Amino acid sequence: MEMTTALVPDPARSAFTYWLGRHASVASIAAFFLVCTAVFALSSATFHQTGNLFNIARQCAPLLIVATAMTVIITTGGIDLSVGSTLALVGALCAMALQAGMPEPVVIGGGLVLGCAIGLLNGYFVAYAGMPPFIVTLGTLSIVRGAALAVTQGYSLPIEHAPLFTGLGRQWVLGIPLPVLVAVAVVLAGWAALRYTRFGRYVTGLGCNEESVRRAGVDVRRIKLRAYLLSGMAAALAGMIIAARLGSGSSNQGTGFELDVITAVVLGGTSLFGGVGTIVGTVLGALTIAVLNNGLILLHVSPFYTQILQGAIMLLAIWLNTRVFMPRRRHGSAA
Repeated sequence: MEMTTALVPDPARSAFTYWLGRHASVASIAAFFLVCTAVFALSSATFHQTGNLFNIARQCAPLLIVATAMTVIITTGGIDLSVGSTLALVGALCAMALQAGMPEPVVIGGGLVLGCAIGLLNGYFVAYAGMPPFIVTLGTLSIVRGAALAVTQGYSLPIEHAPLFTGLGRQWVLGIPLPVLVAVAVVLAGWAALRYTRFGRYVTGLGCNEESVRRAGVDVRRIKLRAYLLSGMAAALAGMIIAARLGSGSSNQGTGFELDVITAVVLGGTSLFGGVGTIVGTVLGALTIAVLNNGLILLHVSPFYTQILQGAIMLLAIWLNTRVFMPRRRHGSAA
């Protein structure tokens, strides 16, 4: 009788095992994030202080904003390498416009419009011209960065007497930095859109089997165009937040930013092959990168080693991505 009872599976344990199997990537990055946080908290007396934690959150906000949009694009099977250049150009042009005396609301709205225009340019060439996303966004990366260098001549442009604009990066609301609140709003909107809307289902379907989505009567080109538009707008918003926080716009801002964004997305479990995307994992990936950068600085580790570590993490994430998700794509399944 006791032997028969022992052979009966535990429903709670079976449910947990099933959940863990479906969300192994998110669970693994969550565990890695907790380990990193614990190690730095024990190694540095200032890491766990409230001021430093707010500093991590504030610095992570632009990364979270762009990584949310990048999750949508990578889930479709695409990629956007131009986000760092868009960030720099928007920040630099906003600084120039403010120096010229333009109204701050117009500058903020114009920055978002410029980001959308760059996103639409990428989306047109990818969706309607049929060009590879890597080549298209690599080209716009160079063009937009060159435009930022041309308008600034390589100089940093200070932002003065613009309280509304600088408030984007420095304002506090109810004891919380405004950039953090903006990032949380963007993340929640991205999570809801990807999980509960028709657009989110189409995005996942494009990454799984674009031809099936097309035969179902969906205008896949419009879906791709919207994804790249969102990416451009997110990069513009992040660019204005960074320029506002630093008090200047520069063509050098956002150098290598696209690598941080892609690392956060892939580290969080979104498949580079499309069809599998997780906003929760992206948040954990971005926070992990922010914690690593902050913790290594507090431990007085050379920034050169920080860059090496980040490259190693990205390589590991891509390796795990190909090992975990490629077999799923071969068998036609998605998490």
